[in-house]
Amino acid sequence: MDEGEKLRWGVRRRLEFIDFRLFWASRFNRSDMVDTFGISAQQASADISQYEKIAPMNLAYDRVEKAYKRTGDFKPAFIGETVERYLLQLVAIENRWMRQEDTWFDSIPPVEVVTLGRPPTDPAILLRVLDAVRNRLEISVTYSSLTGSERRPRDIAPHALAHSAGRWYLRCWSREHNDFRDYNLNRISSVGAQRASPVDPALDFEWIHRINLVIVPNPGLTPERQAAVAAEHAMSGGRLIRPCRLSLSFYLMNEYNLDVELGVLKPEKQQIVLQNRDEVTQARAAARQMAIEALARAQASGSIN
Repeated sequence: MDEGEKLRWGVRRRLEFIDFRLFWASRFNRSDMVDTFGISAQQASADISQYEKIAPMNLAYDRVEKAYKRTGDFKPAFIGETVERYLLQLVAIENRWMRQEDTWFDSIPPVEVVTLGRPPTDPAILLRVLDAVRNRLEISVTYSSLTGSERRPRDIAPHALAHSAGRWYLRCWSREHNDFRDYNLNRISSVGAQRASPVDPALDFEWIHRINLVIVPNPGLTPERQAAVAAEHAMSGGRLIRPCRLSLSFYLMNEYNLDVELGVLKPEKQQIVLQNRDEVTQARAAARQMAIEALARAQASGSIN
């Protein structure tokens, strides 16, 4: 909305609050704004008037209940494009990642989040990791690996963070293996010594290079189900083109069974398939090999010590 885009940040936040309360609670009153933002009643009245100028059809004052109520013609004026943010806040509240009082919800609609749950990220570890990414440092960490190897210090140089399926990963150079790998942030139990990293992150070709994942409904589904899957994933022309870093394509493929050959699983268990699976797999392998060879040359020249 043009007029809304010109508003100062503080005013816009308060008008978003009005939009939010009308959307989620169907009503609000002036005291809600006073209590939430610590503003005067006069300022709250001025904000409500400003909102009415921008979206006059969205609210009507109920003199009996002494509250502004959502009308049948309501259309979000400020939060329409960010509704997912508030849905994610519901998830965060249920998972105890956020407190309800840190949001604009006055009450929570019935919601159940199905998850196995994970321990909270240690802020001390995250702080040291972020410093390492920002300052190009190599750090010594204690890491619990799925390979069954003993829990011992590992020297890594993180250069980026990645998130997939509820997990945070560090994209790092590994001194032990002299290649780039992903480390699960929540499996790091301590961060020790640090020093300047000897490795240029530009050699991480799997991270730098992207590829388009071409995703389509499983052809084994009925036409009606294929159409439903296409709509769910906002496909255009029956395809979804998803640009992705080569190193992260593994996680998307694993999460949605895109790495499984067509016909191995029932179509209901593999509702979408990766049309260019071989291309993606080969590109990832080639980029990884290029990085390994570049790192080997750097080590042989003495630039990695």
